[in-house]
Amino acid sequence: MANNPAARADAITVSAILSRIEQLYPTYGAASRRIADFIREYPHEVVHMSVSEVAERVGASEGSVVGFCKTLGAKGFLQLKIVLAQEIVQPVQLIHEDVARGDSTAAVVAKIFSSNVQALHETEATLDVHALEQAVMAIRSAKRVEIYGVGSSAPIAEDAHYRLLRIGLDARVAVDPHIQAVSASLCDSSVATLTISHSGATHETVASTRLAKEAGARTICITNFGRSPIHAYSDIVLTTMARETHFRTEAMASRIAQLAIVDTLIACLALADYERAVDTIRHTFDVLSLKRY
Repeated sequence: MANNPAARADAITVSAILSRIEQLYPTYGAASRRIADFIREYPHEVVHMSVSEVAERVGASEGSVVGFCKTLGAKGFLQLKIVLAQEIVQPVQLIHEDVARGDSTAAVVAKIFSSNVQALHETEATLDVHALEQAVMAIRSAKRVEIYGVGSSAPIAEDAHYRLLRIGLDARVAVDPHIQAVSASLCDSSVATLTISHSGATHETVASTRLAKEAGARTICITNFGRSPIHAYSDIVLTTMARETHFRTEAMASRIAQLAIVDTLIACLALADYERAVDTIRHTFDVLSLKRY
């Protein structure tokens, strides 16, 4: 498999299988939970089993097992086994520990930093490169980019706006829900929108994305892995993998993962139009240098 680039790319896009199961577990029905529990408890056995054997052990149909694999991003049971085998060799430790009452400062530092690092690793593994390429094409072909985000996603939206301006693209940002709604309703097919929402279920940003899509815009979303309402209105989805816990709702891990995707998107856009991007960055750098002592 190491000598097959296509197979390696497929494996990368669906790695972190155990983390994906953890993320989606609350959405599963009874049969899917039995499959999930079996894979989590007996991963070493699963990699040597057939789909029929797994189905028999968990009391589900073969179709249910294959369908479960597809919810995780795998093409089927065979690909899930390949990626799961890689995780067993190089285990992905679930370190998303919540900060506990009585934790020492050192313990808090270790938990927060470890969780943030893991979010980056798992986001890299989860990110769909093809979707990223589609996002680059959509933004490059658009006359204008509208960016939406509220709450903890608002600073990420504003950063994306700043970064797009720095490489010479016509971008606007709206972090006020009312302005978002007006902006989205005035979109057309010449506009691309970029919505940032960790949950993918924030009413305001889902509504803005829906309005933009209905108006004819090409809609792009950065959201966390899993099923969420915003998927229904997003043409292109760029996925993070960051778990938020009781003490860390809207945690830094999710924002770091979002920023990493924004950074990657900007870099790809700049490389796609290298000369113009470099000239614009140089020009804006000279302008901003006047702001420095």
